[in-house]
Amino acid sequence: MKHARRRHSRLRTRVAGTTGLLTLALGAGIAPATAAEKTAHAPMAAAAALDAAASADTEAAVEPPQAPGQLTLPAPTGRHRVGTVDLHLRDSSRMDPWVPGQQRELMVSLWYPATHTSQYPAALLPNSQQVLPGGVTLPTTAGHTGAPVARKDGKLPVLLYSPGGRGNRATGTALVQDLASRGYLVVTIDHTHDTGDVVFPGGRHEVSMLPPGTKSRDLIDVRAADSHFVINQLAEIARGHNPDVEHKPLPHGLTQAVSTKHIGMFGASLGGGSVAAAMHADSRIDAGVNLDGQLFGRSEHQRLDRPYMLFSSEHHNRNTDPSWARLWENLHGERLDLKLRGSGHNSFVDNQVLFPQAPAAFGITPEVMQQALGTIDPNRSIEVQRTYVAAFFDKHLRHQHSSLLDGPSRHYPEVDFIR
Repeated sequence: MKHARRRHSRLRTRVAGTTGLLTLALGAGIAPATAAEKTAHAPMAAAAALDAAASADTEAAVEPPQAPGQLTLPAPTGRHRVGTVDLHLRDSSRMDPWVPGQQRELMVSLWYPATHTSQYPAALLPNSQQVLPGGVTLPTTAGHTGAPVARKDGKLPVLLYSPGGRGNRATGTALVQDLASRGYLVVTIDHTHDTGDVVFPGGRHEVSMLPPGTKSRDLIDVRAADSHFVINQLAEIARGHNPDVEHKPLPHGLTQAVSTKHIGMFGASLGGGSVAAAMHADSRIDAGVNLDGQLFGRSEHQRLDRPYMLFSSEHHNRNTDPSWARLWENLHGERLDLKLRGSGHNSFVDNQVLFPQAPAAFGITPEVMQQALGTIDPNRSIEVQRTYVAAFFDKHLRHQHSSLLDGPSRHYPEVDFIR
Protein backbone atom coordinates (compact mmCIF):
# COMPACT_ATOMS: atom_id res chain seq x y z
CA MET A 1 0.00 0.00 0.00
CA LYS A 2 2.84 2.40 0.83
CA HIS A 3 4.47 1.68 -2.51
CA ALA A 4 1.17 2.36 -4.29
CA ARG A 5 0.79 5.68 -2.53
CA ARG A 6 4.34 6.73 -3.43
CA ARG A 7 3.77 5.77 -7.06
CA HIS A 8 0.52 7.77 -7.15
CA SER A 9 2.32 10.76 -5.64
CA ARG A 10 5.07 10.61 -8.27
CA LEU A 11 2.50 10.35 -11.05
CA ARG A 12 0.56 13.26 -9.66
CA THR A 13 3.72 15.36 -9.63
CA ARG A 14 4.30 14.52 -13.28
CA VAL A 15 0.72 15.50 -14.11
CA ALA A 16 1.08 18.81 -12.32
CA GLY A 17 4.41 19.37 -14.01
CA THR A 18 2.76 19.63 -17.41
CA THR A 19 0.74 22.63 -16.27
CA GLY A 20 3.17 25.23 -17.60
CA LEU A 21 2.91 24.06 -21.21
CA LEU A 22 -0.82 23.51 -20.92
CA THR A 23 -1.34 26.99 -19.55
CA LEU A 24 0.35 28.39 -22.65
CA ALA A 25 -1.46 26.10 -25.02
CA LEU A 26 -4.88 25.68 -23.50
CA GLY A 27 -4.91 27.39 -20.16
CA ALA A 28 -5.84 24.20 -18.29
CA GLY A 29 -4.12 22.39 -15.45
CA ILE A 30 -4.54 18.64 -15.28
CA ALA A 31 -4.20 17.84 -11.59
CA PRO A 32 -6.74 15.53 -9.94
CA ALA A 33 -9.92 16.93 -8.45
CA THR A 34 -9.41 15.44 -5.00
CA ALA A 35 -6.30 17.24 -3.81
CA ALA A 36 -6.54 19.05 -0.50
CA GLU A 37 -6.64 22.83 -0.48
CA LYS A 38 -3.42 24.52 0.42
CA THR A 39 -2.78 27.52 -1.77
CA ALA A 40 -3.51 28.63 -5.31
CA HIS A 41 0.18 28.65 -6.09
CA ALA A 42 2.89 26.24 -7.14
CA PRO A 43 1.63 26.30 -9.94
CA MET A 44 -2.07 26.00 -9.13
CA ALA A 45 -1.60 22.24 -9.07
CA ALA A 46 -2.77 21.67 -5.52
CA ALA A 47 -5.72 24.03 -5.29
CA ALA A 48 -7.14 26.03 -8.14
CA ALA A 49 -5.83 23.67 -10.78
CA LEU A 50 -7.61 20.89 -9.17
CA ASP A 51 -8.85 22.13 -10.73
CA ALA A 52 -6.95 22.22 -14.40
CA ALA A 53 -26.95 20.18 -39.01
CA ALA A 54 -28.28 22.99 -40.57
CA SER A 55 -29.18 26.24 -38.85
CA ALA A 56 -32.64 27.66 -38.41
CA ASP A 57 -32.43 29.20 -41.87
CA THR A 58 -31.33 25.85 -43.42
CA GLU A 59 -27.80 26.88 -44.27
CA ALA A 60 -25.60 23.99 -45.34
CA ALA A 61 -22.98 23.01 -42.80
CA VAL A 62 -19.58 23.41 -44.41
CA GLU A 63 -16.53 22.33 -42.46
CA PRO A 64 -13.45 24.53 -42.99
CA PRO A 65 -10.45 22.76 -44.50
CA GLN A 66 -8.04 21.42 -41.89
CA ALA A 67 -4.35 22.23 -42.30
CA PRO A 68 -1.81 19.45 -41.68
CA GLY A 69 -1.21 19.18 -37.98
CA GLN A 70 -4.35 21.08 -37.08
CA LEU A 71 -6.32 19.71 -34.16
CA THR A 72 -10.09 19.39 -34.33
CA LEU A 73 -13.06 19.48 -31.98
CA PRO A 74 -16.26 17.45 -32.44
CA ALA A 75 -18.86 19.34 -34.47
CA PRO A 76 -21.91 20.68 -32.62
CA THR A 77 -25.01 18.50 -32.75
CA GLY A 78 -27.81 21.07 -32.43
CA ARG A 79 -29.97 22.38 -35.27
CA HIS A 80 -28.44 25.85 -35.31
CA ARG A 81 -25.25 27.17 -36.77
CA VAL A 82 -23.14 29.06 -34.20
CA GLY A 83 -22.00 32.65 -33.88
CA THR A 84 -19.55 34.13 -31.42
CA VAL A 85 -18.22 37.50 -30.31
CA ASP A 86 -15.58 38.51 -27.75
CA LEU A 87 -16.34 41.40 -25.40
CA HIS A 88 -14.05 43.47 -23.18
CA LEU A 89 -15.86 44.40 -19.97
CA ARG A 90 -14.79 46.76 -17.19
CA ASP A 91 -16.38 46.89 -13.74
CA SER A 92 -16.01 50.51 -12.67
CA SER A 93 -17.51 49.71 -9.27
CA ARG A 94 -14.89 47.13 -8.31
CA MET A 95 -11.14 47.15 -8.03
CA ASP A 96 -9.16 44.14 -9.20
CA PRO A 97 -8.51 41.96 -6.15
CA TRP A 98 -5.14 40.80 -7.47
CA VAL A 99 -3.68 44.05 -8.88
CA PRO A 100 -3.91 47.11 -6.60
CA GLY A 101 -5.15 50.31 -8.19
CA GLN A 102 -6.66 48.65 -11.27
CA GLN A 103 -10.36 48.32 -12.03
CA ARG A 104 -11.60 44.79 -12.60
CA GLU A 105 -11.58 43.90 -16.31
CA LEU A 106 -12.78 40.72 -17.98
CA MET A 107 -12.71 39.17 -21.42
CA VAL A 108 -15.76 37.07 -22.24
CA SER A 109 -16.98 35.25 -25.33
CA LEU A 110 -20.64 34.99 -26.29
CA TRP A 111 -21.69 31.87 -28.23
CA TYR A 112 -25.19 31.78 -29.70
CA PRO A 113 -27.41 30.31 -32.43
CA ALA A 114 -26.64 32.23 -35.62
CA THR A 115 -27.73 32.77 -39.17
CA HIS A 116 -25.98 33.71 -42.44
CA THR A 117 -22.76 32.31 -40.99
CA SER A 118 -21.15 31.74 -44.39
CA GLN A 119 -20.60 35.49 -44.60
CA TYR A 120 -18.60 35.61 -41.37
CA PRO A 121 -15.16 34.13 -40.60
CA ALA A 122 -14.77 30.99 -38.53
CA ALA A 123 -13.43 31.88 -35.11
CA LEU A 124 -10.18 30.66 -33.61
CA LEU A 125 -10.13 29.56 -30.01
CA PRO A 126 -9.87 32.63 -27.76
CA ASN A 127 -6.39 31.58 -26.68
CA SER A 128 -3.11 33.47 -26.58
CA GLN A 129 -1.15 30.72 -28.32
CA GLN A 130 -2.46 29.02 -31.47
CA VAL A 131 0.61 26.98 -32.49
CA LEU A 132 2.05 24.23 -30.31
CA PRO A 133 5.46 22.52 -30.48
CA GLY A 134 5.98 20.70 -33.75
CA GLY A 135 3.80 23.16 -35.64
CA VAL A 136 0.55 21.65 -34.38
CA THR A 137 -2.20 24.26 -34.41
CA LEU A 138 -5.24 24.54 -32.18
CA PRO A 139 -8.68 23.95 -33.69
CA THR A 140 -10.82 26.36 -35.60
CA THR A 141 -14.15 26.54 -33.76
CA ALA A 142 -17.65 26.08 -35.14
CA GLY A 143 -18.39 29.70 -34.24
CA HIS A 144 -18.54 32.49 -36.80
CA THR A 145 -17.32 35.85 -35.55
CA GLY A 146 -20.06 38.48 -35.42
CA ALA A 147 -22.71 36.48 -37.30
CA PRO A 148 -26.31 37.64 -36.74
CA VAL A 149 -28.31 35.96 -34.01
CA ALA A 150 -30.93 33.47 -35.20
CA ARG A 151 -34.17 34.95 -33.88
CA LYS A 152 -36.77 32.28 -34.66
CA ASP A 153 -36.63 30.94 -31.09
CA GLY A 154 -37.15 34.36 -29.49
CA LYS A 155 -35.36 35.17 -26.22
CA LEU A 156 -32.41 32.90 -25.51
CA PRO A 157 -31.79 31.24 -22.14
CA VAL A 158 -28.33 32.16 -20.85
CA LEU A 159 -25.58 29.87 -19.59
CA LEU A 160 -22.38 31.08 -17.92
CA TYR A 161 -19.20 29.00 -18.12
CA SER A 162 -16.31 29.24 -15.65
CA PRO A 163 -13.08 27.36 -16.52
CA GLY A 164 -10.73 25.39 -14.30
CA GLY A 165 -7.88 26.83 -12.27
CA ARG A 166 -5.45 28.69 -14.53
CA GLY A 167 -7.80 27.67 -17.31
CA ASN A 168 -9.03 30.16 -19.85
CA ARG A 169 -12.45 30.48 -21.40
CA ALA A 170 -11.43 28.36 -24.41
CA THR A 171 -11.06 25.09 -22.50
CA GLY A 172 -14.70 23.98 -22.67
CA THR A 173 -15.42 24.89 -26.29
CA ALA A 174 -16.60 21.43 -27.40
CA LEU A 175 -19.43 21.59 -24.88
CA VAL A 176 -20.01 25.34 -25.13
CA GLN A 177 -20.49 25.52 -28.90
CA ASP A 178 -22.79 22.49 -28.78
CA LEU A 179 -25.05 24.19 -26.24
CA ALA A 180 -25.11 27.28 -28.46
CA SER A 181 -26.17 25.10 -31.40
CA ARG A 182 -29.08 23.90 -29.25
CA GLY A 183 -30.37 27.45 -28.77
CA TYR A 184 -28.53 28.77 -25.72
CA LEU A 185 -26.58 31.99 -25.33
CA VAL A 186 -23.41 30.75 -23.61
CA VAL A 187 -21.04 33.24 -22.02
CA THR A 188 -17.52 31.98 -21.28
CA ILE A 189 -15.54 34.00 -18.75
CA ASP A 190 -11.83 34.62 -18.33
CA HIS A 191 -11.20 35.36 -14.66
CA THR A 192 -8.35 37.80 -15.15
CA HIS A 193 -5.15 37.24 -13.15
CA ASP A 194 -6.14 33.79 -11.92
CA THR A 195 -6.03 32.67 -15.56
CA GLY A 196 -2.63 32.03 -17.10
CA ASP A 197 -2.87 34.61 -19.91
CA VAL A 198 -5.75 36.82 -21.06
CA VAL A 199 -5.40 38.83 -24.27
CA PHE A 200 -7.23 42.16 -24.32
CA PRO A 201 -7.85 44.40 -27.36
CA GLY A 202 -4.69 46.00 -28.67
CA GLY A 203 -2.63 42.93 -27.81
CA ARG A 204 -2.36 43.64 -24.07
CA HIS A 205 -1.67 40.47 -22.09
CA GLU A 206 -2.71 40.03 -18.47
CA VAL A 207 -1.06 37.04 -16.81
CA SER A 208 -1.59 35.31 -13.49
CA MET A 209 -0.89 37.71 -10.62
CA LEU A 210 -1.91 35.59 -7.66
CA PRO A 211 0.26 36.20 -4.60
CA PRO A 212 1.85 33.21 -2.84
CA GLY A 213 -0.56 31.64 -0.39
CA THR A 214 -3.73 32.57 -2.29
CA LYS A 215 -6.55 30.26 -1.19
CA SER A 216 -8.93 28.59 -3.58
CA ARG A 217 -11.86 29.87 -1.52
CA ASP A 218 -10.70 33.43 -2.32
CA LEU A 219 -10.53 32.62 -6.03
CA ILE A 220 -14.06 31.25 -5.86
CA ASP A 221 -15.36 34.41 -4.18
CA VAL A 222 -13.84 36.54 -6.94
CA ARG A 223 -15.27 34.28 -9.63
CA ALA A 224 -18.72 34.59 -8.05
CA ALA A 225 -18.41 38.38 -8.16
CA ASP A 226 -17.25 38.18 -11.80
CA SER A 227 -20.30 36.11 -12.69
CA HIS A 228 -22.64 38.60 -11.00
CA PHE A 229 -21.03 41.43 -12.97
CA VAL A 230 -21.32 39.57 -16.27
CA ILE A 231 -25.05 39.01 -15.71
CA ASN A 232 -25.41 42.74 -15.08
CA GLN A 233 -23.70 43.44 -18.40
CA LEU A 234 -26.06 41.08 -20.19
CA ALA A 235 -28.93 43.05 -18.66
CA GLU A 236 -27.36 46.20 -20.10
CA ILE A 237 -27.29 44.60 -23.56
CA ALA A 238 -30.96 43.66 -23.18
CA ARG A 239 -31.69 47.34 -22.45
CA GLY A 240 -30.03 48.37 -25.70
CA HIS A 241 -26.63 49.38 -24.33
CA ASN A 242 -23.22 48.19 -25.48
CA PRO A 243 -20.96 47.42 -22.48
CA ASP A 244 -17.87 46.62 -24.57
CA VAL A 245 -15.10 49.01 -23.51
CA GLU A 246 -14.08 49.68 -27.12
CA HIS A 247 -17.75 49.77 -28.24
CA LYS A 248 -17.23 46.89 -30.63
CA PRO A 249 -20.39 46.47 -32.73
CA LEU A 250 -22.62 43.77 -31.29
CA PRO A 251 -24.00 41.02 -33.53
CA HIS A 252 -27.28 41.94 -35.19
CA GLY A 253 -30.22 40.74 -33.11
CA LEU A 254 -28.28 40.25 -29.88
CA THR A 255 -30.10 42.99 -27.96
CA GLN A 256 -33.48 41.47 -28.77
CA ALA A 257 -32.29 37.92 -27.97
CA VAL A 258 -30.71 38.47 -24.55
CA SER A 259 -32.78 37.81 -21.46
CA THR A 260 -31.71 37.47 -17.85
CA LYS A 261 -34.92 35.71 -16.82
CA HIS A 262 -33.58 32.19 -17.44
CA ILE A 263 -29.94 31.71 -16.42
CA GLY A 264 -27.87 28.64 -15.70
CA MET A 265 -24.20 28.24 -14.87
CA PHE A 266 -21.72 25.42 -15.32
CA GLY A 267 -17.99 24.99 -15.00
CA ALA A 268 -15.22 22.42 -14.90
CA SER A 269 -12.80 21.78 -12.06
CA LEU A 270 -12.37 25.01 -10.04
CA GLY A 271 -14.97 26.57 -12.34
CA GLY A 272 -17.41 23.84 -11.35
CA GLY A 273 -16.51 24.40 -7.72
CA SER A 274 -17.39 28.09 -8.19
CA VAL A 275 -20.95 27.52 -9.40
CA ALA A 276 -22.59 27.17 -5.97
CA ALA A 277 -20.86 30.34 -4.73
CA ALA A 278 -22.05 32.23 -7.81
CA MET A 279 -25.60 31.00 -7.21
CA HIS A 280 -25.45 32.28 -3.64
CA ALA A 281 -24.09 35.62 -4.88
CA ASP A 282 -26.78 36.05 -7.54
CA SER A 283 -30.32 34.71 -7.22
CA ARG A 284 -30.83 35.19 -10.97
CA ILE A 285 -28.88 31.97 -11.60
CA ASP A 286 -31.66 29.39 -11.70
CA ALA A 287 -29.67 26.16 -11.99
CA GLY A 288 -26.07 24.98 -11.77
CA VAL A 289 -23.86 22.14 -12.99
CA ASN A 290 -20.51 21.24 -11.42
CA LEU A 291 -18.24 19.20 -13.70
CA ASP A 292 -15.84 17.43 -11.34
CA GLY A 293 -14.91 20.49 -9.28
CA GLN A 294 -14.04 20.41 -5.58
CA LEU A 295 -15.64 23.14 -3.48
CA PHE A 296 -13.92 25.54 -1.12
CA GLY A 297 -15.23 28.20 1.24
CA ARG A 298 -18.70 29.03 2.45
CA SER A 299 -20.82 27.69 -0.40
CA GLU A 300 -20.54 24.04 0.64
CA HIS A 301 -22.04 24.93 4.03
CA GLN A 302 -24.93 27.12 2.81
CA ARG A 303 -28.45 26.08 1.91
CA LEU A 304 -29.18 26.15 -1.82
CA ASP A 305 -32.77 25.71 -2.94
CA ARG A 306 -32.27 25.76 -6.73
CA PRO A 307 -31.55 22.79 -9.03
CA TYR A 308 -27.95 21.61 -8.97
CA MET A 309 -26.16 18.73 -10.68
CA LEU A 310 -22.85 17.15 -9.72
CA PHE A 311 -21.11 15.28 -12.54
CA SER A 312 -17.96 13.47 -11.48
CA SER A 313 -15.08 11.51 -12.91
CA GLU A 314 -14.58 7.82 -12.08
CA HIS A 315 -12.69 8.31 -8.81
CA HIS A 316 -14.19 11.57 -7.55
CA ASN A 317 -17.58 11.71 -5.91
CA ARG A 318 -19.29 12.82 -2.73
CA ASN A 319 -18.23 9.51 -1.21
CA THR A 320 -14.58 10.54 -1.63
CA ASP A 321 -14.82 14.35 -1.52
CA PRO A 322 -16.06 15.78 1.82
CA SER A 323 -16.88 19.13 0.15
CA TRP A 324 -19.37 17.37 -2.13
CA ALA A 325 -20.86 15.49 0.81
CA ARG A 326 -21.35 18.73 2.74
CA LEU A 327 -22.87 20.49 -0.26
CA TRP A 328 -25.20 17.55 -0.93
CA GLU A 329 -26.74 17.88 2.52
CA ASN A 330 -27.41 21.58 1.86
CA LEU A 331 -29.07 21.11 -1.55
CA HIS A 332 -32.84 21.57 -1.17
CA GLY A 333 -33.85 21.99 -4.81
CA GLU A 334 -33.66 19.15 -7.30
CA ARG A 335 -30.25 17.52 -6.87
CA LEU A 336 -28.43 15.02 -9.03
CA ASP A 337 -25.12 13.25 -8.47
CA LEU A 338 -23.84 11.53 -11.61
CA LYS A 339 -20.61 9.66 -12.21
CA LEU A 340 -19.06 9.13 -15.66
CA ARG A 341 -17.46 5.69 -15.66
CA GLY A 342 -13.96 5.44 -17.07
CA SER A 343 -13.38 9.19 -17.02
CA GLY A 344 -10.55 11.25 -15.54
CA HIS A 345 -10.49 14.82 -14.30
CA ASN A 346 -9.58 16.20 -17.73
CA SER A 347 -12.45 14.32 -19.34
CA PHE A 348 -14.55 17.42 -18.61
CA VAL A 349 -12.53 19.87 -20.74
CA ASP A 350 -11.31 19.90 -24.33
CA ASN A 351 -8.07 18.20 -23.30
CA GLN A 352 -9.96 14.92 -23.60
CA VAL A 353 -10.03 15.15 -27.41
CA LEU A 354 -6.95 17.31 -27.98
CA PHE A 355 -4.35 15.33 -25.99
CA PRO A 356 -4.83 12.07 -27.94
CA GLN A 357 -4.51 13.87 -31.29
CA ALA A 358 -1.03 15.22 -30.54
CA PRO A 359 0.39 13.99 -27.22
CA ALA A 360 3.94 15.06 -28.10
CA ALA A 361 2.83 18.66 -28.68
CA PHE A 362 1.50 18.76 -25.12
CA GLY A 363 4.40 16.82 -23.63
CA ILE A 364 2.03 14.07 -22.48
CA THR A 365 3.20 10.48 -21.88
CA PRO A 366 0.71 7.59 -22.13
CA GLU A 367 0.83 7.15 -18.35
CA VAL A 368 0.02 10.80 -17.70
CA MET A 369 -2.67 10.82 -20.37
CA GLN A 370 -4.49 7.90 -18.79
CA GLN A 371 -4.27 9.57 -15.38
CA ALA A 372 -5.76 12.75 -16.83
CA LEU A 373 -8.36 11.25 -19.17
CA GLY A 374 -9.18 7.80 -17.87
CA THR A 375 -10.15 5.05 -20.28
CA ILE A 376 -13.42 6.31 -21.76
CA ASP A 377 -13.43 7.11 -25.47
CA PRO A 378 -13.10 10.93 -25.67
CA ASN A 379 -15.79 11.40 -28.30
CA ARG A 380 -18.19 9.25 -26.32
CA SER A 381 -17.37 11.23 -23.19
CA ILE A 382 -18.25 14.47 -24.95
CA GLU A 383 -21.46 12.99 -26.35
CA VAL A 384 -22.58 11.89 -22.88
CA GLN A 385 -21.78 15.24 -21.27
CA ARG A 386 -23.49 17.21 -24.02
CA THR A 387 -26.60 15.08 -23.64
CA TYR A 388 -26.91 15.24 -19.85
CA VAL A 389 -25.92 18.88 -19.40
CA ALA A 390 -28.38 19.95 -22.10
CA ALA A 391 -31.13 17.77 -20.60
CA PHE A 392 -30.59 19.36 -17.18
CA PHE A 393 -30.72 22.93 -18.43
CA ASP A 394 -33.57 22.17 -20.85
CA LYS A 395 -35.60 20.97 -17.88
CA HIS A 396 -34.89 23.86 -15.56
CA LEU A 397 -34.58 26.79 -17.98
CA ARG A 398 -36.98 25.68 -20.73
CA HIS A 399 -39.33 23.43 -18.73
CA GLN A 400 -38.69 20.51 -21.11
CA HIS A 401 -38.66 17.39 -18.98
CA SER A 402 -36.49 14.45 -20.01
CA SER A 403 -36.78 10.96 -18.52
CA LEU A 404 -33.00 10.79 -18.94
CA LEU A 405 -32.65 12.54 -15.59
CA ASP A 406 -34.92 10.10 -13.76
CA GLY A 407 -32.39 7.30 -13.47
CA PRO A 408 -29.96 5.02 -15.31
CA SER A 409 -30.40 4.72 -19.07
CA ARG A 410 -29.59 1.73 -21.26
CA HIS A 411 -28.50 4.22 -23.92
CA TYR A 412 -25.87 5.71 -21.57
CA PRO A 413 -24.61 2.86 -19.38
CA GLU A 414 -21.48 4.92 -18.60
CA VAL A 415 -23.52 7.18 -16.30
CA ASP A 416 -24.11 6.07 -12.71
CA PHE A 417 -26.70 7.81 -10.53
CA ILE A 418 -25.25 8.09 -7.03
CA ARG A 419 -28.11 7.85 -4.57
